[in-house]
Amino acid sequence: MDAPRPPFPPFSQETAIEKVRLAEDGWNSRDPERVALAYAVDSRWRNRAEFLHGRDAIVAFLRRKWDRELDYRLIKELWAFHDNRIAVRFAYEWHDDSGHWFRSYGNENWEFDENGLMRLRIASINDAPIEEADRRYHWPLGRRPDDHPGLSDLGF
Repeated sequence: MDAPRPPFPPFSQETAIEKVRLAEDGWNSRDPERVALAYAVDSRWRNRAEFLHGRDAIVAFLRRKWDRELDYRLIKELWAFHDNRIAVRFAYEWHDDSGHWFRSYGNENWEFDENGLMRLRIASINDAPIEEADRRYHWPLGRRPDDHPGLSDLGF
């Protein structure tokens, strides 16, 4: 049995913001097994042009992702919510193994089951090359500090 993942739907403004921050914190851990626990066992994803089904596929995807996207740092922001659905926008910075930096921008649509597990994730993402000097995310790897600006504060 999966452990429930509060907050639970239906979401309020406060609980939707909390759910988004918890997701951001998980992804910033860059721990595929930990991140995958937020998703239903039979969760379905569309990530860019890749379609995934189930936690094992999610873990494998995240391992590949973070093997390629080095020094990954992410910020998510609530865009909208209703009942058991949340829409977010996000941006993350990373570099490849050649030292080329990127900022990836996107939107996600999430749908949750009654236990607060995400059963559907639809992500659209675009990558923009940036110079290392143009990076805006400089916190130590891991959770974004509470006093670090969010996407709107950074003008993204």
